[in-house]
Amino acid sequence: MNETLSSMPFLPALLLHAAIPLTIILVYALVAIWAERKVAGFIQDRLGPMRVGGWHGWAQSIADLLKLIQKEDIIPADASRFWFKFAPFMMFAASYAAFAVIPFSSGYIGSMVNIGVFYLLAVTSVLTLSVIMGGWASNNKWSLLGAMRSAAQMVSYEVPTIATVLTVVLVAGSLNLMEITELQSGNDTLGFLPNWLIFQNPFLITAFIMFFISILAESHRVPFDLPESESELVAGYQTEYSGMRWAMFMLAEYADMLLLSLLGATLFFGGWNSPFGDFLAGPFWGFFWFMLKGLVLVFVMMWIRWTLPRYRVDQLMAICWNILIPLSFVNLVLAALWEMIF
Repeated sequence: MNETLSSMPFLPALLLHAAIPLTIILVYALVAIWAERKVAGFIQDRLGPMRVGGWHGWAQSIADLLKLIQKEDIIPADASRFWFKFAPFMMFAASYAAFAVIPFSSGYIGSMVNIGVFYLLAVTSVLTLSVIMGGWASNNKWSLLGAMRSAAQMVSYEVPTIATVLTVVLVAGSLNLMEITELQSGNDTLGFLPNWLIFQNPFLITAFIMFFISILAESHRVPFDLPESESELVAGYQTEYSGMRWAMFMLAEYADMLLLSLLGATLFFGGWNSPFGDFLAGPFWGFFWFMLKGLVLVFVMMWIRWTLPRYRVDQLMAICWNILIPLSFVNLVLAALWEMIF
């Protein structure tokens, strides 16, 4: 598919490259919002949406989207109007731009960048700026507190996230996400397990656990949702937003969940490679396996949200600075020693 796109004129190819991940994000967001309500209902022993659209309320997310489009766009009188309007678009743009280097299958990747891992981590760091921008521009003390919490949380948890990603880069020897995925094709030497990186180095198992905890905090998911904790800050940095501006923040959050889950699937679980080796392989099956792995991690995020309570701020920071950061760097060194010895 990449060869087909490269042979097209520049503008149509550019539009197609932009449309594919955008379509994936929008369809995923509608399904994920409905799925989260059903997961919450199941965990809380209730039904969740059941009426809109017929079967298990499948069209509830579409109805919500239509409602949000029609809502009045309210901007606080003393807000910084330009930055207030710009913040949600900046947040979504950062999440959307990061999908450019995600290898969806062996036949499609938006941009074959040799430093894809570095690019993705750099672009997603803009999410912190957009949250601070939205909170500060709202001229609301709850929004500002949520923005400051977000700055402390996201900047702190970026450190163990990067350290665990570096562990994979060290083992794989590449920053190119497509090359890292191709490295994991086939089965191991015994033919028993897939050749995924998480099975190649025991310290990558602990790296994945720390990576997953860190991306929960990066995407503001429970138990790390302090920037928008409704019991303390009304809605945090989103308090003054309504209608489609609020929806842009939510869309960016769900897109970030998928992005980081797909990154985890790429780095640790073989990306688009089939778990059965060459069986059920190929570009289309590759896309299926890749999305399935990512959506399983998204489901675990939803599961955790409706299971665990929220941490206090001091607990949140202690977990990062006292536990995750030291362990992630020790784990990086041990993984390097394992590679040198074995």
